Amino acid sequence: MSKTIEVRNPRTGKYDYVIIPPPAKLLAQQCHRIRRAQKNWQELGIGNRAIAIKQWKKEILANKDKILEALIIDTGRLAISELELDLLINNIDRWCNLAPKILEDTTTETGVPFITLQQTAVPYPLVGVISPWNFPLLLAMINTIPALLAGCAVIVKPSEIAPRFVAPLVNSLSQIPHLKDVLNFVEGAGETGADLIDNVDMVCFTGRIATGKKVAQAAAKRFIPACLELAAKNPAIVLESADLELAASAIVWGAVFNSGQSCSAIARIYVAQSILEEFIAKLVTKAKRLQLAYPNLESGDIGPIISEKQAAIISDHLLDARDLGAVLHCGGEIEDYGGAWWCRPTVLSQVNHDMKVMTEETFAPILPVMAFSDISQGIELANDSIYGLSAAIFAGSDTQALEVAQQINAGAISINDAALTTLIHEGENNAFNFSGMGNSATGAAGLTRFLRKKAFLVKNQPINDPWWFNNLSC
Repeated sequence: MSKTIEVRNPRTGKYDYVIIPPPAKLLAQQCHRIRRAQKNWQELGIGNRAIAIKQWKKEILANKDKILEALIIDTGRLAISELELDLLINNIDRWCNLAPKILEDTTTETGVPFITLQQTAVPYPLVGVISPWNFPLLLAMINTIPALLAGCAVIVKPSEIAPRFVAPLVNSLSQIPHLKDVLNFVEGAGETGADLIDNVDMVCFTGRIATGKKVAQAAAKRFIPACLELAAKNPAIVLESADLELAASAIVWGAVFNSGQSCSAIARIYVAQSILEEFIAKLVTKAKRLQLAYPNLESGDIGPIISEKQAAIISDHLLDARDLGAVLHCGGEIEDYGGAWWCRPTVLSQVNHDMKVMTEETFAPILPVMAFSDISQGIELANDSIYGLSAAIFAGSDTQALEVAQQINAGAISINDAALTTLIHEGENNAFNFSGMGNSATGAAGLTRFLRKKAFLVKNQPINDPWWFNNLSC
């Protein structure tokens, strides 16, 4: 019998939900069952697969209130949960519109006049998706939707910290022929994730570096592809020429969005020395305006810390920064209200790269600000990291900002704005360093990575044997 897992409510601190992970043998049987159904799903063709997923979208909308209610309990927040659901619907529409063109077979000429190249692609039969707790619904589906359209079957293991949304989402699937046979969910923790990797043909994982390394190693042992989106410590650079009002507003939003619990969040800020004091003043003024969403969901802008373990990490980083000489301008502590953990927007100055808050993933609404003397130093500081997911550059012109952006080791860089990858999914980007591995989850690659390409080299003219047959005549 699998050991049960109790799940904490992030707004009350109470453990009010229980997971019973499946035994490894039962999970293997579940994977075998949906793998068998995948062949029929693939043979439906992209048109019919898109129709099924659009039907599911209608059922999601019909069950919207129940899904949203569960998601709010999972995360303790309202507005971001509503946004998650809206982004899921938008992603379904976008992928259903794009997929037919992306999945078209092609025929082209080659360098040999009588040989043509026909290209097609076949899906990985069964994809495992292991998703995190910070955007439980969106990040469970961001890989699932394109994989389904590509013709894969998918089994999703959401985080054991935020699993409540699964039940109403599964219920919305029950009336969709074919799709309900190739999309399954399984609840559990790390052991269940490891069992899942043992039974799939490809794995997509979003989460911590330490766990991502284990996933990569397990996938390598089975010789299956792994797409990993891991931790981040995203920098923002503010040049002397920047519009400081715009930069401060964008950076505050980019840092506190979802209470800083986002891989795309701004987590360290480098500012030209000449504008440092003015910029910090603006940052503090804007940060202080934001209030906690307590006692009610509608009371403010900042939701609770979803993971109790994360609250301890945040507290440790803040204590470390203060002990090493950081100056606190606002916020600065973990607060306990109603059994939940909260962190107000926190602005720090006099920080450096000896501090955890500048070098390790904090995952909180914390804005540490460090001065640079010239742009080359700013670039050097931004690149002094084991991470490389995203960044933001603020300058007086797009040209100047792009010149700096070209030198930043990150996959997605917002120009005169921040954290735009949360909203914009059209462009392809790859993580640098330990922030990830594998093809882009966005842009066309977000779908094509679930396919293996096949090439047919067709001799299509009745001509004499080519030169390479000359010496083979009998």
